[in-house]
Amino acid sequence: MRSAYRNRMFDMKIRLFTLPNMLTLANLVCGAAAIVFALQYHDYTTAFYLIVASAVFDFFDGFAARLLNSSSPIGVELDSLADDISFGLAPALILYDAYLSTQSYYQLDAEVMYALRFGVLIIAAFAALRLARFNIDDTQHTEFRGLPTPAATLLCSSLAVLYQQGHIMLYQEQILVIAVAVALLLISPIRMFSLKFADFSLRGNSLRYTFLLAALLLIIFCTTYAVALIIVLYIVVSTLRWILKGRAERI
Repeated sequence: MRSAYRNRMFDMKIRLFTLPNMLTLANLVCGAAAIVFALQYHDYTTAFYLIVASAVFDFFDGFAARLLNSSSPIGVELDSLADDISFGLAPALILYDAYLSTQSYYQLDAEVMYALRFGVLIIAAFAALRLARFNIDDTQHTEFRGLPTPAATLLCSSLAVLYQQGHIMLYQEQILVIAVAVALLLISPIRMFSLKFADFSLRGNSLRYTFLLAALLLIIFCTTYAVALIIVLYIVVSTLRWILKGRAERI
């Protein structure tokens, strides 16, 4: 009995260090590093690139699990934990740091605005809710319910980069509004299309191909603002699609 128990424990230890799990941990480490660069060095550009790296690792861990047929309950749980750091806590703390470097547009009481800085952490809380719902929602295989956490993070971090590089102005009130809006989008009922391709035929993928073409054009012609505009476009298109689909079903 003891030997069998030890064998099971040994198997579990081996399964902890699969390729998909290592990719998931790389996602987590990049997210943690992004937090360090934002809070310690106030370097939102490096934090943004680390977030991009997290998103890449997040994509390939699932891809590797399917390719190697090595999906496991541990991998599913680990993925959510990593995502909550990289795509929940990281964007919240990037905006938190940006909030501290800005001023009130309406010149409100400094102590009140300083106390309100914790409001941006709503993103971290609602990202955790979104990830928990995703884990038990079987309807999110071909589309998402609410804004995906990587998209939310790329939006927040790209806005922080644009602000730091002087391309846009941000005030504390705006950052709070952005944080609340992103948090609500994370847990919204809006069905947002996935960019995962089951096959590469035009049929059934026309929206994906059209969106990717539009994203490419934005990258070419709006280089500096491309990431933020792509995420906003994704939100707008998904919302319109959800509304029109809902109306069609009611007719």
